[in-house]
Amino acid sequence: GGSKRCALLGDNIAEMGYKNGWSGIIINGCIRDSADIAKMPLGVKALATYPLKSSKRDPGMQNVPVSFGGVIFRPGDWLYADGDGVLVSADELKVK
Repeated sequence: GGSKRCALLGDNIAEMGYKNGWSGIIINGCIRDSADIAKMPLGVKALATYPLKSSKRDPGMQNVPVSFGGVIFRPGDWLYADGDGVLVSADELKVK
């Protein structure tokens, strides 16, 4: 499962995501600054909140598949989320 040892997302990174045109962020771990993030026009899903921020030792990777919760998230996938859960699709879903 995801780590609950530190927060992987705080208000600064959430704000950068919003300013870059992101609709939302899914974290397989914790977030901090949750009250400030909740005020942003950005959907955020996480396992929990935790006040300790991460050490940022690893630069991370981009455009690679990520797997957690029994789901593989691939670059280019469409992700839909609400208060009840998350749906991932290889194609954009159209509402009739």
